[in-house]
Amino acid sequence: MKLVAALLLMTLSVQAQTADEILDKYFENTGGREKWASLKSVKMSGKVKVQGMEIPVEIVQTAEGLQKVTINFQGKEITQMAFDGNEGWSTNFMTQKAEKMDAEASANMKQETSDFPDAFLNYKEKGYAVALEGKETVEGTETFKVKLTKKPVKVEGKEEENVSYYFFDTENYVPIMTRSTLKSGQMKGASVENVMSDYQDADGFMFPYSLTTKYNGQTGESIQIEKVETNGTIDAKSFAFPEGN
Repeated sequence: MKLVAALLLMTLSVQAQTADEILDKYFENTGGREKWASLKSVKMSGKVKVQGMEIPVEIVQTAEGLQKVTINFQGKEITQMAFDGNEGWSTNFMTQKAEKMDAEASANMKQETSDFPDAFLNYKEKGYAVALEGKETVEGTETFKVKLTKKPVKVEGKEEENVSYYFFDTENYVPIMTRSTLKSGQMKGASVENVMSDYQDADGFMFPYSLTTKYNGQTGESIQIEKVETNGTIDAKSFAFPEGN
């Protein structure tokens, strides 16, 4: 009887919360919906750890859909990913030449940039759906598991569902992990988990300063953020493909 009662209490606890109530607390605890809606740009700088190396990294995103991830490797600045609002590109690590992404990848990236600054902000207006799928223990922490369904993406010319799962700490209501499936590339079909921790205040927003990516449960790379700047001056030209490189 005690086991039945415990299970009943657990079920009622989950039912007492809705996905929207969890999101309300999430935004309340990280700066407020109004403040997030006013965010125009974010620049993060820190170190990425991969294969035993520690490499300086800078990540920039804007409300206009501009994105760029730059690393400094052995004194050379390498653009791992850039998006100018319409077209994506990156630096080929071997040739050190900038290469454009194909049209499908650029289209999917353009769709993703509409999530700035947060996929859950005004999610209904974006045509997204959320659902609470109970609780799950993640990294030793009890979490609410929230399913986010976004608009389909194109993969090799075919539309595929665009689903990811967010795991919100039941105490602080911040996501400590996301889970999705890679849809293209050499590791297509792999489970990807982004683990987030060390939330800190930056200009009134709460950002995770530690991020680790796992592929099929194996740690790939981790980023330790050292500085976050919001609503700074951003040079749009720096996101453009370097013609004649």
